[in-house]
Amino acid sequence: MEQLDPTLPAFLLPPGVTADEYLERLVIQGAQERWGSSSPDAVFPTEAHRRQIEHELEMIRRLGLAGYFLIVWDIVRFARREGILCQGRGSAANSAVCYCLGITAVDPIRLGLLFERFLSEERHEAPDIDIDFAHRERERVIQYVYEKYGREHAAMVCEQITYRGRSAVRDAARVLGFSVEQADRLATLSDRFSARATAEALRGKSLGSDGEEREETAEEVIARAFGQQMIPGTTATTMALSVEREARSVARSDEASKVAPKGKKRLTAADRPRPNAGYEPYGSETGHDTVQQNRKWDNADKRGHTRTNATTEEAPRPEYMDPYAKETHNERRNPTTALTTSAEDRRSPLVHAGLDPSDKRVRALAEIVDGLHQVPRHRSIHVGGFVLTAEPLSTVVPIEPASMPDRTVIQWEKDDLDPVGLVKIDLLGLGMLTLIQDCLLYVRQTRGITVDLAQLDMDDQAVYDDLCAADTIGVFQVESRAQMNTLPRLKPRCFYDLVVEVAIIRPGPIQGDMVHPYLRRRAGEEKVEYPHPSLEPILKRTLGVPLFQEQGMQVAIACAGFSAGEADMLRRAMGHKRSRERMAAICAKLIDGMKANGIAEETAIRIYNQINAFADYGFPESHAASFALLVYASAFLKHYYAPEFTAAILNAQPMGFYAPGTLIEDAKRHGVKVLPVDVGYSRWDATLERERAVSSAPAVRLGVRSVRGLGPKAKEIFEEARKAEGFRSIEDFARRTQFDQRTLRHLAEAGAFDGFVPDEPDLRKRRAALWEVLDALRGDAGPLAPRRRSAAGAAPPSAALPMMSPGELTEADYRMTGISLNGHPMLHLRPLLLPNGIRTARQLVTEGKDGERIAGAGLVICRQRPGTAKGFVFLTLEDETGTVNVVVTPKRFERQALLISTTPLLLVRGTLQVEQGVVNIRGEEFRGLKAEVGAEYAQRHDFH
Repeated sequence: MEQLDPTLPAFLLPPGVTADEYLERLVIQGAQERWGSSSPDAVFPTEAHRRQIEHELEMIRRLGLAGYFLIVWDIVRFARREGILCQGRGSAANSAVCYCLGITAVDPIRLGLLFERFLSEERHEAPDIDIDFAHRERERVIQYVYEKYGREHAAMVCEQITYRGRSAVRDAARVLGFSVEQADRLATLSDRFSARATAEALRGKSLGSDGEEREETAEEVIARAFGQQMIPGTTATTMALSVEREARSVARSDEASKVAPKGKKRLTAADRPRPNAGYEPYGSETGHDTVQQNRKWDNADKRGHTRTNATTEEAPRPEYMDPYAKETHNERRNPTTALTTSAEDRRSPLVHAGLDPSDKRVRALAEIVDGLHQVPRHRSIHVGGFVLTAEPLSTVVPIEPASMPDRTVIQWEKDDLDPVGLVKIDLLGLGMLTLIQDCLLYVRQTRGITVDLAQLDMDDQAVYDDLCAADTIGVFQVESRAQMNTLPRLKPRCFYDLVVEVAIIRPGPIQGDMVHPYLRRRAGEEKVEYPHPSLEPILKRTLGVPLFQEQGMQVAIACAGFSAGEADMLRRAMGHKRSRERMAAICAKLIDGMKANGIAEETAIRIYNQINAFADYGFPESHAASFALLVYASAFLKHYYAPEFTAAILNAQPMGFYAPGTLIEDAKRHGVKVLPVDVGYSRWDATLERERAVSSAPAVRLGVRSVRGLGPKAKEIFEEARKAEGFRSIEDFARRTQFDQRTLRHLAEAGAFDGFVPDEPDLRKRRAALWEVLDALRGDAGPLAPRRRSAAGAAPPSAALPMMSPGELTEADYRMTGISLNGHPMLHLRPLLLPNGIRTARQLVTEGKDGERIAGAGLVICRQRPGTAKGFVFLTLEDETGTVNVVVTPKRFERQALLISTTPLLLVRGTLQVEQGVVNIRGEEFRGLKAEVGAEYAQRHDFH
């Protein structure tokens, strides 16, 4: 492997110019564009800028990475040339060279970021540059890389997808012959992350709060299963990776730990027991052997013998020793000895899924699932990792065509690249960049205004007013419940406040207990203190609370005399994969360095412990700063150009935290006029229509794409049919599109044909349109069955059709589009709720008092149970006036998990919590509301 030594493709250079010289030219040119200069003769604005650029270029020169930076610059240049919005993020934002090349958008010198967090001689690995592209256009960038370097030299990185709880249960159930419905029920009640935990649950075991195995109650099974479904994506990914890392660390443990004790045989691939070996018809190749095997087991059971000796008349086989078992887990049981019916089976998810625990296939299920724990299931493509080589890539790594068209993928994961020297470039897709790109285009088209993101006033207090009020639905990174609860407390008033806001609501800072100390100090409730005066310049911006990884590095540099490269090694040593030996050596060096700089040993140890405690949890400041730019840009566009922002976010779906229905409700509260789908005016995407003078704000017309059940083929047909001229009637639309009856019915029931029946009352238009759809599809069936056309002045046939009620209209909206312009579902229930003292979301937020007993109700648009919340569940309820958050304690959730997890309309009684402008309901009583208003069709984000 070490002899492979692949190289990057040579970047095409001007004649007589080296890669280092060409890179320096581009950097100097970019520096002048980014910073300007203090005088016509100066290249850089200050001496600090010149020194930093020279330092970075020298480092790149010594490491021979100029070609790598030129390749990345070329990819970004292509995107800009094609009008594709892009931005580098991650540790690359620590580099002034990347900033000058236009790869990143954060000025690292202004923010005081450390270049060595990105690149240093001590790291002995390639730099990691992540670039986000507008996600709709990313494929064009990927194909550009393929075309420029050739498919023999470029490919994407793979990911080995391993079995988790649900996938293991589904596949094992299918192999054992269970129905799809049974497999789905079992998967719903399975552990989301671990196949081994699922197997234990299937056996009826669970770990109690005291760490001891005990029976799981029915309520606990349901609460655990539904609670895991609400874990947010980032946390879920972290937890899944933790399970995978644990499995790998066990697999790589010393051989001594795998040696079986005396009297036991070490399990090998050749003789690993097959859990389904004895079950018809999935065991041996002959049904006779299978039946005979089962008969022997049954006879042994009747005699009261264990199954160890029941399968053979020879001497008993040695007990198997699983080399992958950890000390903290029970040894995996041999399926030929463990399949016994016990009282525990009666408490397992099998019973809750309607299965018989005494069935032989059912008893085998847990063993198969256990055996699949972390076993690779299939290969997938990494989200954006690209590798390039000068030599044919197939001479370095196995390569294969991907399932996606026009893509090739290597058979190695990203963690396998460093040992052989393969360099990865991450080309990622980001929906927010698509939204911003479209919004800027719409503003230019509708208002004649060109918004330059690079020239935005980053101190516009009107934008910060919205952020302080948590008016952030649709705004990048700060639209979640947790962020909305934090914004009124943090009260951001400048760009760096947004950097902190992005970083602070993360699993790391929350687990590291950094959030509340920072917010208390921000509010003046706690004194700002520093462990030592020398730390004040480093921690002052974060009020003495270490939030960022770079701060730990700066402490080592300022207090212990570490070089920047050594400080990065400290950060890496304190990371997730800690080594006791490395930690001990670095600890001694750090403390000795602080003592040499006049810091008392006791204080030095306290500083070390603080760095050590937050090293796992600190967030990269450069990454937070890159995202903070998009936070401000999206908040700015929403504040000043709400119609264009609304159209852009609808067309960028799926993305973000909220469904289109919630986005539309929020837009209407901000004064945006939203027009319904109408095939006479609508395009496929949402569009903007101006009704008055050019200076007025446009209205948003919903696109045909919002109608459910219409896919890419329907889009192609609709856009082709509409090219020549607009549609004149339902019959004309049906003839030109040739859509089938199902599609035409969907459009009629969504109100898309209402414009073709203008004389009908609003509450009867959809039924009249549907009548005409059926009439148009029927056509003339010959002289014996001609179409019935109304005589002049006669009442149309639809006159006999009953009108829809307002509630039915809303139900049809949600059923067909998930969006209603005819009233929120709660609007139709309000007359029944008001007499019972149930208040609106706006009343609770604006008039509610802390500690007050209240009742509220709404459509559940979000359910969440973060891994850092100790079992608490958070709901967001929406009504016709706004949204309000509900906090559910673990015990309450356990008692009513099924109701809380599945009911679309909830009535909540509890206590109001009001703190620094943040309002939550502490839910104590929950009831489901039943009404035919389409709530069951509303999209919601439950983080499944």
